[in-house]
Amino acid sequence: MTPTPVDLLLEARWIIPVEPDDTTLDHHAVAVSDGRIVAILPTAEARNRYVAKRTVSLPEHVLIPGLVNLHCHAAMTLMRGLADDLPLMRWLQEAIWPAEARHVSHAFVRDGSLLAAAEMLRGGITTCNDMYFFPEASAEAFDRLGLRAVIGITVLEFPSQYAADADDYLRKGLAAHDAWRGHPLIRFALAPHAPYTVANSTFERVGSLAEELELPIHIHLHETASEIADSLRDFGQRPIARLDSLGLLGPNLIGVHAVHLAEEDIQRLTVHRCNVAHCPTSNMKLASGAAPAARLLDQGLAVGLGSDGAASNNRLDLFREMHQASLLAKLSTGDASALPSRSVLRMATLDGARALGLDTEVGSLLPGKAADICAVRIDAPDDLPCFDPVSHLVHVLGRHAVSDVWVAGQQRVEHGKLLQITNTELLGVARLWQNKLHQ
Repeated sequence: MTPTPVDLLLEARWIIPVEPDDTTLDHHAVAVSDGRIVAILPTAEARNRYVAKRTVSLPEHVLIPGLVNLHCHAAMTLMRGLADDLPLMRWLQEAIWPAEARHVSHAFVRDGSLLAAAEMLRGGITTCNDMYFFPEASAEAFDRLGLRAVIGITVLEFPSQYAADADDYLRKGLAAHDAWRGHPLIRFALAPHAPYTVANSTFERVGSLAEELELPIHIHLHETASEIADSLRDFGQRPIARLDSLGLLGPNLIGVHAVHLAEEDIQRLTVHRCNVAHCPTSNMKLASGAAPAARLLDQGLAVGLGSDGAASNNRLDLFREMHQASLLAKLSTGDASALPSRSVLRMATLDGARALGLDTEVGSLLPGKAADICAVRIDAPDDLPCFDPVSHLVHVLGRHAVSDVWVAGQQRVEHGKLLQITNTELLGVARLWQNKLHQ
């Protein structure tokens, strides 16, 4: 039998495909052609069946799907650590919004997104769901580094350096959407910032556009107790009930944070098959609370993991989010079995992809899917012994163990080094903006 030619053969100690559930494959290989997974099979069989243009041996590694960051503000990486130890509204009003008013521009967003994309790729994140101003600048940065991204068309009622009002935000964001239409890695979502910054009439327009253009809706939702109290005072409804009355709840909605949920809120999210982006580190750092992630998963919702921005986290690190999500669930429920390792890995991969409507494309390692793959080393003395590589991914290893990353079959990180940009350039960007923001 003549071997079949393929572009790439990845031979690994373990492969965790995420689908099927509870599967760990020993000494298997992934065959890739034209950016897609052709087969996953025992290494010895793969060597007989395929002849590869390039074979990569990963004898002490686990291969997993590229991680999906379901909520981030990439450009805010330039404000990493700018205002720590404040609750959400003081953090926004006293630090973040004034800094944005002085500095946010196309260049700020492009450069901040470059830093963020580099950080995410080195940490095994191959897809991010972003929300910020100047979406065309984010797209430029993500395209340059080869990160798969869903970019939010941010909508607010009040003016910023980017737009004058809600209509202006939508007009400019939709123009960016049209300019990047058809790009293999860049997609868009509608991103009304939050119920407390968006009017009913704007929400209704967002709902119509989302249906017309078949776009996800990406929104901060029920992040703090004061948000809910203010909504009851101003609208006579909890925020989720308000969105329900406006027709926004549905399987294309990604509610970010979802910390303070009453039973009625959970039932509305369940009935409408909504999705949730769980951001455990940011929620803890801002003292917002602990989202009932395990309960939402039990309800059948897609609950992915998000880093939030580096200004409130302060890392774009899904290994840390997996670890924190698991521990926070155990602590807040009093149940040591809550959010076990395999559930948390699924949240960081397939559930995030499902929330974005990308689960037929990414989020697991299956033949036919895009070859978005992360290789993680398990060979350092501090990390051994290893009895269960899934547990190790969540509770032992960190992003420092990521060695190689592929997006759509193209290698983006090799032996821990980014292939599309140098550290010298990234350091220059970081120092430039640190000096500007420090003035």
